[in-house]
Amino acid sequence: MKKLTEANAALYTTILILITFIIRLFIAAYTGLGIGEAYYFRGAVHLEWSYFDQPPLFFWLSGLSIKLFGLTNLGLRFPAVVLFAGTSWLLFVITRQLFNAKSGFWAALVMNLSALFTVSVACWFQPDAPLMFFWLASLYFMVKIFFGQTSTDITIIRYSRQTWLLWLMTGVCLGLATLSKYHVLFIFAGVFMFLGTNKNQRHWLWHPGPYLAVLITIIFAIPVLWWNYNNNWASFVFQGSRAGTGSNFQLHFDWFFRSIAGQALVVLPWIWVPTVRELYRSFRQRNTSQSYSLFFWLSVLPIVFFTVVTLWANLQYHFHWQAPGYMMLFIPLGFAIDKSLSTENNNSRLTRRWLRFSTWFTVITIGVISLHMVTGFWTFYGPKWMVKEFHDDNVDPTIQGIDYNDIGGRFEKEGWMQNKKIFAGSVRWWLTGKVDWALKGQKPAISFTNDPRNTAFLIDPKTVLGFDAIVVAQENEASIDADVRPFFDNVTQLPDIAVMRNGVDELHLQVYYCKNFHQSAKPRNDLPLYRQLDGRPPFGK
Repeated sequence: MKKLTEANAALYTTILILITFIIRLFIAAYTGLGIGEAYYFRGAVHLEWSYFDQPPLFFWLSGLSIKLFGLTNLGLRFPAVVLFAGTSWLLFVITRQLFNAKSGFWAALVMNLSALFTVSVACWFQPDAPLMFFWLASLYFMVKIFFGQTSTDITIIRYSRQTWLLWLMTGVCLGLATLSKYHVLFIFAGVFMFLGTNKNQRHWLWHPGPYLAVLITIIFAIPVLWWNYNNNWASFVFQGSRAGTGSNFQLHFDWFFRSIAGQALVVLPWIWVPTVRELYRSFRQRNTSQSYSLFFWLSVLPIVFFTVVTLWANLQYHFHWQAPGYMMLFIPLGFAIDKSLSTENNNSRLTRRWLRFSTWFTVITIGVISLHMVTGFWTFYGPKWMVKEFHDDNVDPTIQGIDYNDIGGRFEKEGWMQNKKIFAGSVRWWLTGKVDWALKGQKPAISFTNDPRNTAFLIDPKTVLGFDAIVVAQENEASIDADVRPFFDNVTQLPDIAVMRNGVDELHLQVYYCKNFHQSAKPRNDLPLYRQLDGRPPFGK
C-alpha cells in the first residue's frame, strides 16, 4: 500500500468504509439479536408516532428495511450498517475541512477500531446509528457555517443565500437526530456554549439562522411530542427518572468508577486514554482555537453529564451513552496521529505500533467473539469461565447474542403456535423480547412485570382476556408466583426449553402453561398490566 498522502486519503477512507461495510453485513446477518435488539423488534413491525424508550426513526428505518429484505437479522440491522458507513465518511470530511485529509482518514480509522463504535453502533438494531449519522451531518453544515465561508465580510456571510441554506440543512439534520435519540439536546447545549464563549462566532446568536434550525427541529419532533402528549409524557418521564436519585439521595462512588472503567473498556483502553487526552487538549486550547472550542463543548457535555450522574443514579452498564462525546474527540485525535507521523522519530514509531496493535486487536477480537457467539467453540477459559470466576454465574454471557430459536421450535412442537387462543409472555422485559423475536411476532407477547417498558404500549392485554398463555422465565420462580399466578386460574410448570448452540445445551428456560387470563382479584397497581386491564394507561396517573 502506498504511503498515505493528501491526494489518496479520500480513496483510502473509501476502501476502509467498503471493507468494514462488507464485514459488518456478515456480522449483522449471522449473529443473533441481543436482548435490547430483540426487545425493540416489535416496534419495527408495529410502527407508531414514537415509542416508550426512544424516538421513532430507527424503528421506521428498520420497518422499511424488513419490507425489502424480510424479517431477518440483516433486515433489521441493515440501516445501521449503511448509516455507519455514512458516519465514517462524514467524520473524514469534517476532519478534512478542519485539519487535513490525512487526519480525516486517521479519525475514521480510530472510530472503526473502537469496540463501542465498530459493532454496537455500526451493526446493531439500536437508535445510536441514526443518532451518530445525523449528529455528524448537522455538524458538517455547522462547520461550513462557522469555518467554511469564502468571504471574510461578516455582513455578506450572515445574509448570503448559502448561509440560509446551510442553516436550513442544519435544522433538517438536527430534526432527524431528534427523531433518533434524546442525546440531541447536547448538540444544542454544546453549540450554544461554543457561540457564547467565542466572540468571533457570537454574532450568530442574534442571526435568525440558528432559530430557524431550532424551529425546524421542533417541527420534526412533533411525532415524539404527540406520542408523549397522548401517553402521559411516559418517555420523557422514564428517561428523566434514570438520572434521578429516587427517594433517598446517596453518593455511590462505586457506580462512578464503574462508569469510567466501563467507558474505557468499551472504547478500548489504549484508544480511550489518547481520546481523553484530546479532551484535555481541547479544554486547554478552547480559548485560542475555535475548532478545539467546538470539539470541547460538543464532547464534554455528554461525557461529563452521563458520568457524573452515576454518583447518585445507577445507570448500570450503559457505557455507550457517552459515545457522541467520544466521537467528537476522534476528530482532534486524527490530527494528533497525523502530526505524530509527520516526522520520523521515536514518537512516530510508537504511534505506528499503537495503530498496528489496535488494528490487529480489534480484527482478531471481533472475529473470535463473533465466531464464538455463533458456534460456542471457546470453552477453554472462555466467557463462561470468566463470568463464573468473577461474577459467580454459570451462563455464558454471549448466549444472549444468539436467537432463542428453540422457543419457536417448542411452540411448533406443542401446537401452541397454531392455537389462536394462546399468547406468550415473560416476567422480564428483555426476555419478553427474546421470546417475541423467537416467535417472529406471530403471538402477542406480554410482560408480567412492573417494568414492561415498550411492550406495554404495543400489545393491548384486553384483546387476550380469556386466552391461555405460555410464560417463559429464566430462574424467576418468585416472579411467577407474585406477578403471573394472580392473572390466571391455574399455572402449571412444564419441562424446560433447552437453548442449544451448535448442538450444545447452553441455557435452560422454564416454561409455564397458564389457564384463562383475567384481571387479578388482588389490587396490583404497581403492575402496568393490571392498570391496563382496569382501563387505565400503563404509566402515569
